[in-house]
Amino acid sequence: MGAKPPRPHDWARAWRSRHAVLLLPIALIVVITVADIVTPSDIVLGPLLVIAPAITAWRRGPWATAGIGALAVAAQAGIGWRSGLLLSRSEIVQIIALTALTALVVALSAVRERRLRQLAQVRSVSEAAQHVLMWPLPEQLGPLHLASVYLAAAEEAEIGGDLYAAARTDGAVRVLIGDVRGKGLPAIGEAALVLSAFREAAHRHASLPELAHALELSIGRYLADFEPLDETGERFVTALLVEIPDDEPVVRLTSCGHVAPVVLQPGGRVSSPRLHPAPPLGIGLTGPENHSLDVAPFGTDDTLLLYTDGVIEARNHHGAFYPLTERAAQWTTSAPQTLLRHLQRDLTAHTGGRLSDDVALIALHRRRPGTSNHR
Repeated sequence: MGAKPPRPHDWARAWRSRHAVLLLPIALIVVITVADIVTPSDIVLGPLLVIAPAITAWRRGPWATAGIGALAVAAQAGIGWRSGLLLSRSEIVQIIALTALTALVVALSAVRERRLRQLAQVRSVSEAAQHVLMWPLPEQLGPLHLASVYLAAAEEAEIGGDLYAAARTDGAVRVLIGDVRGKGLPAIGEAALVLSAFREAAHRHASLPELAHALELSIGRYLADFEPLDETGERFVTALLVEIPDDEPVVRLTSCGHVAPVVLQPGGRVSSPRLHPAPPLGIGLTGPENHSLDVAPFGTDDTLLLYTDGVIEARNHHGAFYPLTERAAQWTTSAPQTLLRHLQRDLTAHTGGRLSDDVALIALHRRRPGTSNHR
């Protein structure tokens, strides 16, 4: 079925929303003009007419601003004609000054509108880059419900140095979450490399230590060719590899310098698996034996919360770190999407909306057997 045509009252609502902003400057012009006419001649209110185009430029473009400005100049001329001083030197100076100020406001409005268009284009490109680089995680993968959140610290950015990906292998789900040294645009190249290497290698290696070694080799080859000489040894990626088998109530983890996840269990129980982390990827480890495999319980109705250090290092205005474990304990029975929505709002309130580092969160909930497996 095709889309329904807009109803008449929808058009009317859209028109009112677009043009209601012009009512205030027009009302101001009328009020100032009437007040100037009825007040004594020694009280001059005409110069206040410049407020009308200034207010219009705040919400509308240069054409609407120019129209309101022309109306304000006409009102100033009307005030002069009504008082019989239209051709006086004082009135002519006021009209010229109002015209010049209106032209300045129109020019500033044009610059503002052009920058808004440029910003919209940058956001569009950033969103496209995010979807190309980090594919959205499916809501269901094997026996798991998934949800993810990404918050970039860079102003107006959609993506930075944090990364995540998931892959379905034979009888298990594998997940990668990582954090490239640095943030913003300079870290995107390394993030893209790690993600592409994980997607290629996740199905080829039997164990997580072998997968970690494959990622290490990929990053090592990249850094050997493209790492700046003045940053030798300073480019690396912390990463956590997770494997959740379909038929075992456990989660397997290999940490490459990454923070341990949080396991949420019904009843408000919260714990963190004990990890034996290896150094971050890019340091130059030589074999799978350098990476440990840790195993932790992960049963039905449990939720595994993966995150980057931008979460626990977020500070409020008093300098206190965000207490992730304590806050997450409030929502142990929430669905993954609901859990991350609560955490995102709580983290934003904690920091006042100002993040010092990129933030990535993934929630994985093990479903009860027999529930729907559609993706």
